[in-house]
Amino acid sequence: MIQFNNVTKKYGKKEAVKNITLTLPRGRIIGLVGENGSGKSTLLKIMSGVSLPQYGKITLDGVNVSKKTANHVAYLPDADEIYPYFTVKQLFQYYDSQFPDFNFDKACIVAQFLDIDLNASLKKLSKGNRGRAKIAATLGREVDYYLLDEPLSGLDPMVRQSIIKGFIQFVDTESQTIILSTHELKDVEPILDNIVVLRDGNIIANEPVEAIRELQRIDITTWMTRLFREGEINGNKANS
Repeated sequence: MIQFNNVTKKYGKKEAVKNITLTLPRGRIIGLVGENGSGKSTLLKIMSGVSLPQYGKITLDGVNVSKKTANHVAYLPDADEIYPYFTVKQLFQYYDSQFPDFNFDKACIVAQFLDIDLNASLKKLSKGNRGRAKIAATLGREVDYYLLDEPLSGLDPMVRQSIIKGFIQFVDTESQTIILSTHELKDVEPILDNIVVLRDGNIIANEPVEAIRELQRIDITTWMTRLFREGEINGNKANS
């Protein structure tokens, strides 16, 4: 599991995440949701070891997160940063040279599932198709944790559905964990086990999705809309 203990991360004077304590169990698909600037990307960077907090402690399966724990994590950033002069196949070959856990054959199978031509030049692919190629490369790694920052951003609905099916087909959710940030909540809701909601660097909810459906008898999008509306009402009362 991944555990945050009073974690704070600042960029200059701005606190991107504020004194967060959180446990993310293994064998789950967990959604990080919230408005832009709420802290979702920062949390993923901290989990991956790309960025370290100024305060607090974060552990992965009991070990302090560092460059060493990156061997257990496949991190897909939101930024479109891949080598444009590669073909898709060359991208996979590069990953194969960098990560001992990379399964080249699996990446090729995922690419085929997502309808990506291995011989296509990344530079000539659309943003959506480059996104699919990056997802295939990420899922090609055999790791305990997949950390995905807006993996569905900029993709049309049919492509989003194929990627969501890929998460189920190519990840062993009994032993592996997917933690993804997304604005496409309706698309990912059917596969989510837990949802973590952030606002202004704070966690305002951390709930099992099934419990929300069973106890409140509403879908996750409606639940989150109510959550934010109640927060605004309470905030206005506090300021009045």
